[in-house]
Order: sequence, then C-alpha cells, then structure tokens
Amino acid sequence: MGHATMNDASPAPELTATRLRAMHEQGFMLLPGVLDSQRIARLRTAIDRLQPEHWDYTGLVDHYKCVFNRDPLWLPYLDPPGVIELAEAALGDDCHVIGQTAWRSHPGFIGADLHLDYLVMELPPELLADPAFVLPMQICTAHLYLDDIDEDLCPTLVIPGSHRAGRRPAEGETRWQGRAAEPVLCRAGDVLFFRSELWHAGSRNRTTDQVRYLLQVHYGRRMVAQKFSPYLHWRFNPEVLAACTPRQRRLLGEHEAAEYD
Repeated sequence: MGHATMNDASPAPELTATRLRAMHEQGFMLLPGVLDSQRIARLRTAIDRLQPEHWDYTGLVDHYKCVFNRDPLWLPYLDPPGVIELAEAALGDDCHVIGQTAWRSHPGFIGADLHLDYLVMELPPELLADPAFVLPMQICTAHLYLDDIDEDLCPTLVIPGSHRAGRRPAEGETRWQGRAAEPVLCRAGDVLFFRSELWHAGSRNRTTDQVRYLLQVHYGRRMVAQKFSPYLHWRFNPEVLAACTPRQRRLLGEHEAAEYD
C-alpha cells in the first residue's frame, strides 16, 4: 500500500487550471496523493463492512452503490481537496454527485471492454479535430485507488484524446487513431479523474492473492439527473444529511431554484 500524504488545503487555482486543460486535451488527469495512508485504511475497512442492498452484487467483483447514504463516514470522499475543485471547474460550481460506488475486484476478475460512459450526442470528426473547438463536459468520474496499481492489479486502461472521437467504440475496436489503450499505473491514494466520453476499459486481476479496492465518485452538471437506486423508493439517510457540510448538501442535490425546478 502506498503512503501518499494528504493535503487538506485547496490547490492553487493555477494548478486546477492546468488540470482542466489536461481534461480538454487528454480527457483525463491523474491526481497524486489525494488520500493519505490513514484514510486509505479507513476506506478499505469500511468497504469490507458493507453488505449488499438493492442492486448491489458480490462475487468475483463486489459492487456497492450509493454508499454515501449508508454512513457519514463516506461524505468527505464526495469532495476531497483537489478533486472537487477540478469537478467544479469542469462541470460548474453548481455540479452535483450522481453516484458513489465501492468496489472490490478479486483475483480472476475479468474487467470491461473498451467503452465510454456517456455521450451526449455524436459529433462530426472534422469539428472535433479542430483545436479551436472546446467540447464541454457533462459527466466526470473520479477513481480513488486504495491499492498500488501495477499491470497485474486491474489497472484502468485509457486512450488519451479519445473523447474527441465523437462516438462510442465499435464492437471489437481496440484503438483510436492508431493508439491503443494504456494502463494507468499509480499509487494508493491517487485519483484518476476522467470525462465520460473518454474511451477506457477495465482490466483483469491477474494476481493470485490481491483484491483491488476502489471508491468511485460520479459528478454531473446541474441539469444531469441524480438517479439514486432504488429510484422511487429512494430516501436520504437523515443521519447523513445532518452530518453534511453545505457543499456536500449541494452535491447531494440541495440546489437553489432554477428554471426547471
């Protein structure tokens, strides 16, 4: 396990601006040392204690949805310093969370083929190839890694710049403009932040005795709906709401009135 140091202070605006440029140019950004070893251990223990609810499932991969609603312990990981500033720069200072999911990927886990998460609309390649055209972001995801990630422990694979493809990967497609997916190798406590149009994949757990722990947070623009399962039966946990900071309450949906409210 890595020993990243945590800086609870917000990053300098210049650093966030540099990271935002990378999001537009490459489609992703690796943020180093967001979580320290104490927080990493706390999250791993909390994931081990989770029990399946609603649409959760366990097996070669354990998948737990909407964990923020189970205990106030999860709230600080909705807006960790460095991550939330980038989310707000990319999606607006009224952005919100559309999911927080905990994962354990066991030895033998297969992963996922090359895909993108969300595409607002297909766009012509000539428009996207124009360096003067800036494609706005609608949804971004943060992967909070709780292990040192090497080639064998389920690295996330990304194709830099592929958010400008303007379409989904075709079945069996493994490259974009001749470029293959590359593994994101990082330390425990690092965060991969990427936009929903980026072509990416999940890889296998090729180890014999390691489980990859991951906490995932999805952020959306104000007008991207929050779809918390089990939907019509969803209820916020009063204990969680009572523990929220004002920013966390906004992230969970406490917005000022707008045109469609």
